[in-house]
Amino acid sequence: MKDYGFYPTVESCNVYVSSLLDLHRADVALAFYREMRRCRISPNVYTLNMVMYAYCRVGKLENAVEVLEKMESMGFSPTIVSYNTLIAGHCDKGLLSAAVKFKNLMVKNGLHPNVVTFNTLIDGFFKQGKLPEANRIFSEMKALNVAPNTVTYNTMINGYGQAGISEMGSRLFEEMSKDRVNADILTYYGLILGLCKEGKTKKAAYLVKELDKKNFVPNASTFSALVGGQRVRKNSDRAFLLYKSMVRSGYHPDEHTFKMLLSSFCNNRDFDGAVEVLREILFLIQAYYLIYVWDFNAVEKKNG
Repeated sequence: MKDYGFYPTVESCNVYVSSLLDLHRADVALAFYREMRRCRISPNVYTLNMVMYAYCRVGKLENAVEVLEKMESMGFSPTIVSYNTLIAGHCDKGLLSAAVKFKNLMVKNGLHPNVVTFNTLIDGFFKQGKLPEANRIFSEMKALNVAPNTVTYNTMINGYGQAGISEMGSRLFEEMSKDRVNADILTYYGLILGLCKEGKTKKAAYLVKELDKKNFVPNASTFSALVGGQRVRKNSDRAFLLYKSMVRSGYHPDEHTFKMLLSSFCNNRDFDGAVEVLREILFLIQAYYLIYVWDFNAVEKKNG
């Protein structure tokens, strides 16, 4: 366009930048933004929010913060999206103190944190294993009358599930039902995970039956959690049967599932069972290789 003397509008540039970010090409989006500035196309607040997001994606948090600091001099006021972007970027890097500072700065500048703000912080604290801090943010959220949604509760329940604290997960599930927030498959996965980590496999199996009643289909993670539960109970044969059920249901076990199976048999000194698991791993490797070869040959014939 510019070769013919025409320059795109900031709105059309924003569409292009947004598309690049959807394609996970933050590097190209930033290069395009630099070209925009070189061509003297003035950005708007939406452009700058996307530029901050792009900098966060490529790990350049200092540059993202610099964009926020320059906003006012460019005639723009940062929005909730601006702050949420920086909060998410810092949480992804485990820089939780900085993330909280941006939340406080948001409030200082007259903006109210929303459900996305709190969900991001809660997730960040759980990923760092800081359960009391995550719970404090959850309490602050409710105190400010920001209604927790399904994502909020799922993050909390899964966080406590990962820590093997099923009682807290159950309490949160009750609270979720009381607040009429819809549960989904991820909610049940978090509950099942917590129970399995504590070896409460019967209660976990009951929840799996509840999934059927609610037309939720157990996913690979659910099966892996159940396998882990049997490992805790040192029931390696039952763990292997669950693995077989997982494969029959069309789910692909991952490295974590096989590690749990192997350790379960080895801890029980059932080395014949461990060898059987190794055979399963080799069988799947061969199967995936054959599928890859068939697909490759099919593409070659089509293009040939």
